[in-house]
Amino acid sequence: MSSLVGPDEDDPRGKAPVPQDVQEAIRTLIRWAGDDPEREGLLDTPKRVARAWKEYCSGYDDDPAIHLSRIFEEVGGYDEVVLLKDIPFQSHCEHHMAPIIGKAAIAYLPKDHVVGISKLARVMHGYARRLQIQERLTAEVAQCIWDNLKPRGVAVVIEASHACMTARGVRTPGVTMVTSQMMGVFLEDERSRKEVLSLMGY
Repeated sequence: MSSLVGPDEDDPRGKAPVPQDVQEAIRTLIRWAGDDPEREGLLDTPKRVARAWKEYCSGYDDDPAIHLSRIFEEVGGYDEVVLLKDIPFQSHCEHHMAPIIGKAAIAYLPKDHVVGISKLARVMHGYARRLQIQERLTAEVAQCIWDNLKPRGVAVVIEASHACMTARGVRTPGVTMVTSQMMGVFLEDERSRKEVLSLMGY
């Protein structure tokens, strides 16, 4: 169990304390990488890294479905595609904990109601701010919208660059991965699927 320390004496902003075992784990990683965690430039690095990872993984404290709980039924008879595209996001690969940086397009075909468009981005970020693989991230976003808005169709397309491939291993920069998840009418009807993909720019 983590042993907590009090607020840092050298941190007047009073940030949340970082468990000593977490700091020591980061110091161990620094030593293993070949550097000295006791040198001046690295003294506060364990705390910074720990707090950064708490922020990177803030999605574990978020229930994305909550963002879809407030709906609007007065839509003036609108029953066509609702699309939010070019949603920037950052996640981390669960295999190497390396950054995944990209953009998402989320569309749905409403049945009886709509939701504020910012909520679609919040759903995306809620799942992205966890350790992920892109395929699961795509499916989770689509399923959340499908289950909570109960629309006639959902389409999610994610395009991202993976540092686990661009900065290590095969070291091939400039490569992006595209994943998609179609549900409802976008899965069952080819014409609808082509329409939404065209609107997304694919």
